[in-house]
Formats: sequence, C-alpha cells, structure tokens
Amino acid sequence: MKAVIPAAGQGTRLYPQTHTRPKPMVRVAGKPILGHILDGFRDTQVDEIVVVVGVMREHVEEYVTAEYGEEFEIVFAEQATAEGLGHCIYQAQDHVVDEPICIALGDMLFDSGYGEFLDAHSDLDGVDGSIGVKYVDDPTSYGVVSTADGVVDQLVEKPSEPTSNLAISGVYMIEDTATLFDALQHLIDNDIRGAGSEYQLTDALQRMVEGGAAFGTFSVADWYDCGRPETLLDANRVLLDKSDETSAEATSGMLIQPVDVGSGVTIERSVVGPHVSVDDGATIRDSRVRDSIVGRNAALSSVNASDTIVGEDAVVEQSPMQLNVGDSSEVEL
Repeated sequence: MKAVIPAAGQGTRLYPQTHTRPKPMVRVAGKPILGHILDGFRDTQVDEIVVVVGVMREHVEEYVTAEYGEEFEIVFAEQATAEGLGHCIYQAQDHVVDEPICIALGDMLFDSGYGEFLDAHSDLDGVDGSIGVKYVDDPTSYGVVSTADGVVDQLVEKPSEPTSNLAISGVYMIEDTATLFDALQHLIDNDIRGAGSEYQLTDALQRMVEGGAAFGTFSVADWYDCGRPETLLDANRVLLDKSDETSAEATSGMLIQPVDVGSGVTIERSVVGPHVSVDDGATIRDSRVRDSIVGRNAALSSVNASDTIVGEDAVVEQSPMQLNVGDSSEVEL
C-alpha cells in the first residue's frame, strides 16, 4: 500500500517559524512534524510514500531522504502553487496507479500509529474508502461528515451549519483512487473551488459519494493540529508525556521530566521542564523554561519562559514573558 503525505503547506499561522522552513519541518518534541508522521508508518503494510512538496521543498526532500530513505521507497511530487488540499493531493496522481492509498495530512499528529487506522479500515467490508472522524462540540472549523446506516452520505468543508458533529481528523483510506483523481480533475478543470477559494479534498470525496461510492468511517481518539503555535505546544506536551526516553542531566541545574534534550546542549544554573524540547547545540543559562520549544543553537539567558517557541540560532536575554521568536532573531528586554 502507498501513503500520500501533502507536505506543501506554507504554514502562515506558524509565522515566524515558517519564514525559514516549510510547516512540516517545524520541530516538535525533538524532530520535525513530518518525522513523527513517518514514524507512524513503521511496521505497517505501507512501503512506498509519496510526499507532495511545495515552498522550500529542499528542506523536506533532504530530511526525508536522509532519515527514511532506507525504510521506505520515497518519491516526491510538487505542488507549484498553493491552491488547496485537493489540488495538493492531485499532484500525486502520476505516482499512484489504481492502487489503494492512505492520505495523512502533513500537520496532523495522532495518539496512535497509522497501523491502527489501517486495521480499522480493513475491518470495513465493501467500501471504496474510509475516513477517520472524531466527535467534536463545534465542527465548524473542520470538514464534517454525516452518515446513514454506517455509510457516509455527505461531506462538507467548514460548514456554517453542520449536519453532524463528526469532524474529519486528517487521515483517509482510498481504495478507488482512479475515481478520486477523476473527481479532483473535475474540480480543477471546472474551477470548482470550495472553502477558502481552494480546491478541497472534501468536495472531491463528496462528488464520489454522489456518484455512488461507499465510504465508511473509523474513530480517531485524539489528534493534534500542529498548524498554530498554541496547538504545536500542545502537541509537544503530549508527545513528551508519551515518550519512554528520559533526557540526561543538565550541565548544572535541574531538568523536570518530561523533557527532550538534544546533543551538545548546555544548561547552566537553570530549571528546564516540564514539557520542554531543547534542540542540538542550544544554550540555556540562568533561566526557568517550561512548556516550550527551543531550537537548534538557540541561546537563552536570564529568561523566564513558558509556552514559548524559540527558533534556530535565536538569542533571547532578560525576557520574562511568553514569546514566539523566529530563527536567527535577537530579543533583549
């Protein structure tokens, strides 16, 4: 089976972190978002992965090839212009020929690996695909499905008046890929744009349903949208809580687990944690840091930081507040 990962998003809601890298390469709990997604396909029947790239594609291609090229057959497709998720998935067409695929969004992380979702899909009989869903109180910010007799009868992207509370969680299993790409091509050829004036995957799936395709659903317990600073920090907390690894002691100071500390990190006269990931080469001195992400080679001095993101090579001094600092920035208060 193949997986398709749309990893072309610019990630404007994650500025300034995405000024210097594409959204899937923003780091959380010690590795890029995309790395956690690819880890989720280990020990599954997926052996080939199509990664759709866009802005700053070289960051994605270099990382994926170096870290996962020996585990999976990796191919890259390009979305030259950002015109929506449906348009992004359409770019994978040449690499998927009438084969079942798993679509895994490039900014969503899950409590469980994709093997659980693949098994849940396999348990459904006579379907052309299935969609991971979760009951939410307010589904207006999500794609929404409604069902009848266990089969999807309607899909709508970000409805103002939802017909159900079943939110699409960002993982899809498609058996009838030829019909999916036909539906996507119909949207593009006829310039049928949905929410956000973009070509939506949800609209293509709805077209399939209207044409008689049968879609089942499977439950997703929890997912973490890494597309905003606050949700990225939430994902960092959850992933660190789940980690079995315990970081080494600080150079001089205290680590309050769970934390993830990279190689070559210096922590002096500081208290770091809980829920802090510190990337390779970073320096933290005379500081208190909790619930934060500190980038590679960043330097923090006399900082009291909580719910803070500090980019690579950034310098932060004398700061008593919550911050979101981009790469190679300097902040002194």
